[in-house]
Amino acid sequence: MVRPTARVLALLELLQDGGTHTVASLAARLEVDERTVRRYVEHLLDLDVPVRSVRGRYGGYRLAPGRRMPPLMLTEEEALASVLGLLVVGRIGLVTGSDKAAESAVAKIRRVLPRPYADRIDALMDTLNLTLRDREPVPADSEVLLLLAQATRQRRPVAMGYRSGAGQDSARTIRPYGLVAHRGRWFVTGADLGSGEIRTFRVDRVSLPKLLEGTFEIPPGFDPAAQVLEGIASTPRRFDVRLRVQGSPQEVLELFPQGLVVAEAGEDGWSRVRLTAERLDWVPAVLARLGRPFEVHAPKELGEELRDLAGLLLDAASTLSPGARA
Repeated sequence: MVRPTARVLALLELLQDGGTHTVASLAARLEVDERTVRRYVEHLLDLDVPVRSVRGRYGGYRLAPGRRMPPLMLTEEEALASVLGLLVVGRIGLVTGSDKAAESAVAKIRRVLPRPYADRIDALMDTLNLTLRDREPVPADSEVLLLLAQATRQRRPVAMGYRSGAGQDSARTIRPYGLVAHRGRWFVTGADLGSGEIRTFRVDRVSLPKLLEGTFEIPPGFDPAAQVLEGIASTPRRFDVRLRVQGSPQEVLELFPQGLVVAEAGEDGWSRVRLTAERLDWVPAVLARLGRPFEVHAPKELGEELRDLAGLLLDAASTLSPGARA
């Protein structure tokens, strides 16, 4: 026999699927009469679960936003997905305080799981290793990030303070077109009303953002991720490397680490490629892995670095024994 408490929780699980549910459909799913459904709803309201009554022909019950989150009903698969997501977010560290918040949330889920499944979750937590970081992340303030996300979705301009990489502070007004997480940093890209150009800003350098009145339209086909990657690749640095690589721009871009270069169509099936770098010592190794013809147009210092690498490779090849060469 199913206890009333179990059916009340089952009702909550049905409502958490979203949308409006008629009393008749809920009664059928719970195998009770409509009067009992209404009584179960009263139980949920007594528990401060924000259930809203919708009147009319297509009315019924639905969950409404409340001041506190109602109890969640998760299947074992949903609990596993939640734990995995929280572990990844916490360990990546892209938002201030996300590691502690994720750890707390995982502990809450862990406490309510059946013992056999909880033991398996514990085993996963103890043995999981992530290789997602290739450098130390710079977390963004959660309130700043959420406000920029709201502005992006509602297409509202934002006034904000911004500190450049050189430490210069300025006041900006932007139309945010998209948020992008890339290599341990958050970026917001869109129209900078001061310069009239499409610009990319690091969210961890944004301060005191404020939503402004009015709305805007995002240009058709605008790709925030592509814009951020191009902006990173074009950032002024000590060396401006110019190349010519055989292949279409799309083919060439796939040969380089994401966000490293900008490529455009050239002549005779070649592409013009540009990257900027503070040091050149790592560039020859990247070029050596391209596996297709390329030409270096600038700077001349890169030619010296390439000759040094070629010399090292030739020296290494000369040390191979005849048997190894075969």
